[in-house]
Amino acid sequence: MPAALVAVAALLATAPPAAAPYDVVIRGGTVYDGSGAPGRIADVGLRGDRVAAVGELGEAPARLVVDARGLAVAPGFVNVLSWATEPLLVDGRALSDVKQGVTTEVFGEGSSMGPLNEAMKRAMREGQGDLRYEVAWTTLREYLEHLERRGVAVNVASFVGAGTVREHVIGLAERAATPEELARMQELVRREMELGALGIGSSLIYAPDSYASSEELIALARAVAPFGGRYLSHLRSEGDRFLEAVDELIRIGREAGVGAEIWHLKAAGRDNWGKLEAAIAKVEAARAAGQDVSANMYNYTAGATGFDACVPRWALDGGWEGFHARAAEPALRERILREMRTPGLGFENLCLAAGSAERILLVGFRSEALKPLTGRTLAAVAAERGLTPEETILALTKEDGSRIGVVFFLMSEENVARQLALPWVSFGSDAGAMAAEGAFLKSSQHPRAYGNFARLLGRYVRDEKRLTLADAIRRLTGLPARNFGLRDRGELREGALADLVVFDPATIADRATFEQPHQYAVGVRDVFVNGVAVLRDGEPTGATPGRALRRGVSR
Repeated sequence: MPAALVAVAALLATAPPAAAPYDVVIRGGTVYDGSGAPGRIADVGLRGDRVAAVGELGEAPARLVVDARGLAVAPGFVNVLSWATEPLLVDGRALSDVKQGVTTEVFGEGSSMGPLNEAMKRAMREGQGDLRYEVAWTTLREYLEHLERRGVAVNVASFVGAGTVREHVIGLAERAATPEELARMQELVRREMELGALGIGSSLIYAPDSYASSEELIALARAVAPFGGRYLSHLRSEGDRFLEAVDELIRIGREAGVGAEIWHLKAAGRDNWGKLEAAIAKVEAARAAGQDVSANMYNYTAGATGFDACVPRWALDGGWEGFHARAAEPALRERILREMRTPGLGFENLCLAAGSAERILLVGFRSEALKPLTGRTLAAVAAERGLTPEETILALTKEDGSRIGVVFFLMSEENVARQLALPWVSFGSDAGAMAAEGAFLKSSQHPRAYGNFARLLGRYVRDEKRLTLADAIRRLTGLPARNFGLRDRGELREGALADLVVFDPATIADRATFEQPHQYAVGVRDVFVNGVAVLRDGEPTGATPGRALRRGVSR
């Protein structure tokens, strides 16, 4: 063999092998990397569950090629406040969120799906309504892994509920924790943090969370501090004592040495709308002083919860069973009704904050007999029954055996727009992830379950230009991923986990309304979770590659 050929052969023998083909190449889209940087035209190559390359990939071979010309390509969105805990046990596709580009659901606003004791498991089984499932776990981590084994299209992560650990140790009684009980609660929190929980979450207008003092919450938050966890809270008041409640959250974060975040920031009730600027000033002063404080929001002027947000908290000592036992005693019943009508008593009363019973919409019942009332106002039902609104609440909750799902019209559009401008605010639906079919159609919903994220990108970014597309994507992706310790997510870069959404900024929009909430958003074409397509050309693939995430762990 001539010397030149020998040299070429030797060179070929020692050259590295050609790069393996990509599993997916997304060609020609405008790539937003989740940092807030402007979009740029680029290709994205996926290999396995990771982003392998971002740039000019030419005609690189791939098993699947996605033409994204004219479309946006971004990291998958993080729903920072999801109530998909039960819906995913029934239908793992999470269609109402996936069709908006959501790839990760975060749970744990006050209550979490673990840790449970036997009494809590029994109550969970007995409290089921339209959605039926087995309670096949005890710890929070076991619940998340149960979802992964069953198969879900989205990733799942959770905070530990402060109310859940309180119920686990104390029950539903209205009293302070003893030192021994508080130590047991802290140990439950530490165990879940060791297994990857994101931090501790409270919901302080609801029993039993409302029975906890600031000191109890500081102690629980201190239990998550060594793990880098965060304290998130539905504030003790979003209305009459809104500013004091913001002060409490900032204090808890500061004294516990953890980041603190307000769940669904809002000023609730017309008389309180003017307090928003002062609340923002408090957060920004804490941030300027070096404290890690942030917030999230949903993009509507109405909230949704249950009628436990309208009754005095002392009356819920022992849960709804205790409440209805008290309501059966004439003197206590009269006291309950009087306090439900009286402002300024120190508990958050969303019925009063709404302004009238005409601004309260009934959307979720367990009882088949009561389901015909779905979609009607409290005022209409009260008039039909010949009762006051307060008497109607007592009657309906007893008949239904539940808190009942309720929509309250509470906020101003001006305040929603103001919050959208805040760079430290991320986004959560405060709703389930469901399908517009089957058991989900037995109840109505707040339209945020189907439209929160598309509404942000359509109405507020494209149409009203309240924020830029690049910043909206940052606050849907990189910001919450960093705050919550979701490592290698929320970014579109080489080596990141391949959660991606391909959508059309010109057409993305919400379609759900209060009258017809079970309507999917439009404009999202393709969604990948851990490198696997769960939505292609706007339709679900049936794939369930979602994972149970751990704080600070790349998986």
